[in-house]
Amino acid sequence: MPSPKSAQEVLATELKEIFSAEKQLARALPRLAKKISNERLKECIDMRVEQGGRLIGEIEEALDEMETSRGRPKNVAAEGLIKDTEEHAQEIEEERFLEPVLVASLQKLEHYCIAAWGTAKTLGELLEHQEVVDCMERALEEGREMDENLTQLAEEELNPAMMEGEEEGESEGEEMEEEEAAKPRRRRASR
Repeated sequence: MPSPKSAQEVLATELKEIFSAEKQLARALPRLAKKISNERLKECIDMRVEQGGRLIGEIEEALDEMETSRGRPKNVAAEGLIKDTEEHAQEIEEERFLEPVLVASLQKLEHYCIAAWGTAKTLGELLEHQEVVDCMERALEEGREMDENLTQLAEEELNPAMMEGEEEGESEGEEMEEEEAAKPRRRRASR
């Protein structure tokens, strides 16, 4: 990033980074949605894609009004978080583990976006760009709601489903450990 020469340039850079992140999410989220079966999670992803599309349009308008181009290299922070999410989706085979991990990854992405939106909103307030402030306030509200919905989904459905079968596996493992621990005692007792 070239050194900014004004607060306006700092805001423009923030908006360009958000624009890049949202464009990347618009491509990645539908691919991730294909890997899951939980309907509530699919609905959350669909809603996020819709919200992101609206945000992309609003940022385009704000950058046009600021007479700033949209051109900017890819947002590497968002790219890294998306890549990490996609790697999890590729590596994890069992759905009961995949969906909770994807929710955690989506929340990391959403938290990053919330931080960026908050920064842009504050800069917009300082520079009296009300359209930026309004856009970022709405994005913040929707982002926080999305985060709450994902947390609720994880706590109510996905995490408990992930734990199904764990108790059985643990009790079998504990029995095997007890048998192994008892073996040396048997040997000593037979001498």
